[in-house]
Parts: sequence; C-alpha cells; structure tokens
Amino acid sequence: MKTIDELLAAGVSGKRVFVRADLNVPLASGTITDDGRIRAVLPTVKALADAGAKVVVASHLGRPKGAPDPAFSLAPAASRLGELLGSAVAFATDTVGQSARETVAGLTDGHVAVLENLRFNPGETSKDDAERGAFADLLAELADVYVGDGFGAVHRKHASVFDLPARLPHYAGYLIATEVGVLKKLTDDVERPYVVALGGAKVSDKLAVIDELIGKADRLLIGGGMAYTFLKAQGHEVGISLLQEDQVPVVTEYLERAEKQGVELVLPVDVVVAREFPDLKAQAPTEHAVVDADMIPADQEGLDIGPRTRELYASKLADARTVFWNGPMGVFEHPDYAEGTKAVAQALVDSNGFTVVGGGDSAAAVRTLGFDENAFGHISTGGGASLEYLEGKTLPGLAALED
Repeated sequence: MKTIDELLAAGVSGKRVFVRADLNVPLASGTITDDGRIRAVLPTVKALADAGAKVVVASHLGRPKGAPDPAFSLAPAASRLGELLGSAVAFATDTVGQSARETVAGLTDGHVAVLENLRFNPGETSKDDAERGAFADLLAELADVYVGDGFGAVHRKHASVFDLPARLPHYAGYLIATEVGVLKKLTDDVERPYVVALGGAKVSDKLAVIDELIGKADRLLIGGGMAYTFLKAQGHEVGISLLQEDQVPVVTEYLERAEKQGVELVLPVDVVVAREFPDLKAQAPTEHAVVDADMIPADQEGLDIGPRTRELYASKLADARTVFWNGPMGVFEHPDYAEGTKAVAQALVDSNGFTVVGGGDSAAAVRTLGFDENAFGHISTGGGASLEYLEGKTLPGLAALED
C-alpha cells in the first residue's frame, strides 16, 4: 500500500484530503475521558495541514442507529483535536449535507474540518453494497484524496473504510502504517519466547485468536472474566463468576491441543472473589477475599486474579522477547480489583522484549492506572482489528488501501 509520505512528496497544497480517522473516544456526560485515539491520528493530520492540504477528518463514535443522536456527536472530539493541533478546527453538523459541503468549501489551505459522526447516516454501516456505495459517492465529492488512518475500524466493511478508497487516490496514514508494522512483528519473524496474555469478559470474543495462537505462541496466559470458562472446563466450581457454559467444550479442546503441542496455557491459581459486582461509580471499598482458583464459593464471583497468579504471570512474562496483551485481568475500573491488570502491565514495562498492548480495554487500563505509555513497545488503537489480524483474517480497510 502507498503511504502518506508518498502523498506528501507528490504535494498536497490546496488539495482536499479526506482522513478516515478513529475518533471513537469514551465520553462521560459529553466529556472525553481518554483522548488516546485522537492523539494517535495527530501526526497524520498535522503533517497534511502543515503541507497546505485542506484536511477533512471523518470518524464514527459509538453505535447510533443510523440517525443523528446528540449523545454520539463528534463535536467534543473535534474540539479536542483543535486543542491538540493548537488551531481552530471547523465542525460540520452533518456528514454529507449542506453543513458538510459548506464547511469543506470554506476550508483554506492548511486548515482542518471534522464531519459529524459517519454512523448518523445509515449508508455507512449498511450491508447493502448499493446503499454503502451511494454514501461513499457523496463522501467522495468532498475530497480529492483519501488517507486511511482509522486502524480501529479497518476490520469493518463500512462505506468510509472500504468503499470510499476505491473512489479516490488512496494512501495509508502514519498510524495504520505503524499498526501494520507492529502486527507483522507478531505474525512473521517473531522473536521468542513469544507470550500472549489474554483477558477481558467473554471467552467467545477470543476463541478465534486462541485457536490461531496455539502452536504459534510459546505461552498463553488467561485472565479476566474469560478465565472462568477455562476453570470450569477443568472441572472446577466457579460460583457466580462470568461463565459461557456453551463454550466449555471448545475450551476443553483448546486445553488438550495446547498440551499436545507443547504450548503453556497458564490459568489463574488464585482469584479475588466477592458476593456482588462493585459499584464502579462509588469506588467505595468492598468486601472481598482471595481464594484458590479451585475453591471459589458457590455464592461468589471472581473479579480479579489473585496475588500468587500475579507473581506467576510476571514470571512467565519475564524472559519473553515478544509479548502481546489484550484484555484486563479483572475489573480494573475499581481499585479493589485492579491489581491483576496492574501486575501484567508492570511486567510488560519491566520486560526487555518487544511489548504490544492490544487496544480496547487494555489500552484504557494502561492510561487509567497511570502507566507511562512510552514504557511499552506499542499501544494499539484497535482491539478488535488487532485480534482479527492475528486470527489471519483479511481486514476490509487494509485490503481497500492495497493497490
């Protein structure tokens, strides 16, 4: 795929450059709680603006139902982008309507505009090729060149990600080029030992990547809510912990495969349990206890890995030359259940290997828990996209940027 450096070398002054970014930031009462994704696209936007382009930034946010919804407006993201750029950013109150056309027409060289949430138009996410194509046609009228830089959306066959690049000269932005380069280090010439730490709520979200990694990774460390399905597969009581009963047979087969292929599949040896899920807003101390992983009381649920498991996982990460981590080890949003996630993050910081934090909640946890982002080899902006790449899937947004 052609990169933004090639575009800049050819000259962009006066050209309208459509940047498909990922500004899907978390909001609380209209306030951005983590601007990591906005900062991630900043190098691309700034380079284009500095070169005299008229930059049209577009993104989705959340899951609106194909119609305008103030709760999902990109206005806060546009404002924050302006603050980070140090210059005013124009904001169009629609996607391809009068406001978008007038806003783009009013851009002068070196200035930036943000369109309203692309998912306010049903054509963005439509499964009908014609409907998506019609929306892409209207977006194409707003630009001369396309730059894909929304890595968090490249696994989606959406109009602005898949259809629009076919209608314009297209290039990969700095973020996508970086993300793809990092993922190739996890799939091609991997330096070993290669350790993968997987957490998060549902084992079903990670089944395909586990299936792909058995035999490729040297060790798989399992934590978070998904660990309880594995513990159940081993015949243990998991109380009222998060459990996907229908996935137990699949997990059982993975455990057997890992053993046959000599892959260490490491599960918690102790867990932090409580009788009820904590109130994340109150952040008040809770009643909780540490129990062996095979001794979870029937009326309690596991909410974090325990102290012995934290030490075990840190030891399994200590000699790694390559690490991929996706998914928190517990309910990191509450201080009583954040220690497991902290321990894994700290083990990555202490590692001498190449460490990748695989986006999503893992990236949010790193920032929420106060870690220096520069202490990690790479923090991805796309959890789902990263996982699908590691699964070996073809990502529509990357395929669309190929020539």
